[in-house]
Amino acid sequence: MVAEQIVNGLVLGSMYALIALGYTLVFGVLDKLNFAHGDIFMFGGFVAVSVLALGAPLWAGAVAAFWAASALFPPELAWRVVFWIGVLPALLIFYLRRNLREPEVYRANRARLRQAGNKQNFLEIFTPPLLGTTVRASLLVTGMMCASHTVITWLPTYLQTERQLSVVNTSGYLFVLIFGSFVGFLTSAWLSDRLGRRQCFMLFAVSALVLVVTYTRIPVTDSLMLLLGFPLGFFLNGIFAATGACLSELFPGRVRGSGQGFCFNFGRAFGSIGPALVGYMSATVPLGTAIGYLAGGAYLLVIVSAVTLPETRGRELPA
Repeated sequence: MVAEQIVNGLVLGSMYALIALGYTLVFGVLDKLNFAHGDIFMFGGFVAVSVLALGAPLWAGAVAAFWAASALFPPELAWRVVFWIGVLPALLIFYLRRNLREPEVYRANRARLRQAGNKQNFLEIFTPPLLGTTVRASLLVTGMMCASHTVITWLPTYLQTERQLSVVNTSGYLFVLIFGSFVGFLTSAWLSDRLGRRQCFMLFAVSALVLVVTYTRIPVTDSLMLLLGFPLGFFLNGIFAATGACLSELFPGRVRGSGQGFCFNFGRAFGSIGPALVGYMSATVPLGTAIGYLAGGAYLLVIVSAVTLPETRGRELPA
């Protein structure tokens, strides 16, 4: 089990490292320094919707894979089948690596550093004036990840064991949850450009917190739970849409990949402590109360971090 979790950690860490590198590449490759803004996520969403209109259900692929694997394989094998299906898109990396050039902003920054005789230093993100930004951005992502991991890990158990609800394990509920997440990503990206990064984070954090309280405190039926799957996915996952844009805009080009990668993966690592803390707390308080306390604290951390970070909406990405 320990060896398996170590492998899982390495896989997840590698995946998020690739995401950080991909963000820094895509946000500069089109020769437009402000392509880190949320409207690009929105544009990507419209492209995805257009592809869906042509009959290719990309976002529903996760539902289809889960459904098929659950029907064809026993539970202890089904999740492994879905896991390896998820590996297939990673093969696109080989194509991208061969055919995408480095962003102009990155090449200009490298040339300027060489002319000045300076070298890029990852540790710069831990020194003034970037240290404060690194700490606050890391805490922002930690709060998001902690709340997300906690709710996703423990809410189904709570609803099944203490509320005796059966819908949470069905493919229909998963379909509604994923669809809500899809719409939430698009909406959050658009709102991050309309309202600003900080306001969008705070709006989604408060809304997700209210929803978690609704799940754990208000009596619900199976049919209502199925409907609530949409707003749960909408707010719980939609809050992440502007994260890549915001982190890119917070750091200068010479350490943009380092800063973004560290903050996101720091949040991923320490946010994963949330489910363990809920398990520990549930020994002395009801499970629903433990979920509410931890999710509430995590979203409060998101709000405080967002308030203290500078607003980056409309900021150009200098080299």
